[in-house]
Amino acid sequence: MSNLFDLTGKVSIVTGGNGGIGRAIAMGLAEHGSDIVIAARNQKKTEHVVEEILSIGRRCIGVQCDVLERKDIIKTVDTAVKELGDLNVLVNNAGIGQGGELPQDIALETWQNVIGTNLTAPFMFSQIAYSSLVKSGGGKIINIGSLYSLSAAGGNAPYAASKAGLWNMTRSMALDWGKNNIQVNMIVPGWHRTEMTEGVLEDPNSSSSYPSHMGKNKIISKTPAGRVGEPQDLAGAAIFLASRASDFMTGEYVRVDGGISAGDMAWPPSRDE
Repeated sequence: MSNLFDLTGKVSIVTGGNGGIGRAIAMGLAEHGSDIVIAARNQKKTEHVVEEILSIGRRCIGVQCDVLERKDIIKTVDTAVKELGDLNVLVNNAGIGQGGELPQDIALETWQNVIGTNLTAPFMFSQIAYSSLVKSGGGKIINIGSLYSLSAAGGNAPYAASKAGLWNMTRSMALDWGKNNIQVNMIVPGWHRTEMTEGVLEDPNSSSSYPSHMGKNKIISKTPAGRVGEPQDLAGAAIFLASRASDFMTGEYVRVDGGISAGDMAWPPSRDE
């Protein structure tokens, strides 16, 4: 059997692919053979990642893209097809974490910005990429969710709502596009070290952006792996979902959280206590 994880000849778009989780996923896909389009706003950061991917022998293009702008999304998809010849994988990674307040204090502008970036943008990108994926004979859409796709978040209603919506959107698209050989799945990261989480992870006990009980020490104490995740810990899940290995998997999620969701580590008590 040939390598089920080989992505040679594939073309992947990674939104927000110039840093953090997006960069780690883009590098992982490239290392397994895929050519890459980095779609992000910060051109300088994008150029750096493009150089990294070119240095390992893959084709890579950076496109300045605001995921809230439909014209930028169209430009990104068109660039992938025209310059790299195809589109096989779309990774909807770009996201923001604004909204760390009680519901009565959240500005409508904040709500709309979070929902727009985390939910509407992946919808638009998937919608615009659809025809190119169909022409390729099918493909993969990988949405980057959150533990808050599966449970609520006190003090962060916009983010939790956007990620919960992304999960049901993932399943709905899987139902609608299965006949086109398009698999739509979601990665659920736990607590990983990124720009979005640095406010929590810098403070061992609390953060002004999240409920006070979510400090770094508390997170680690609840994580069987005994550490927070690094962006590269998510690359394997993305490679799997982008490859032939996941061809009969759609409308599902892969949770990569170090075991924090497996259960309560407080029981039974440690023998050291």
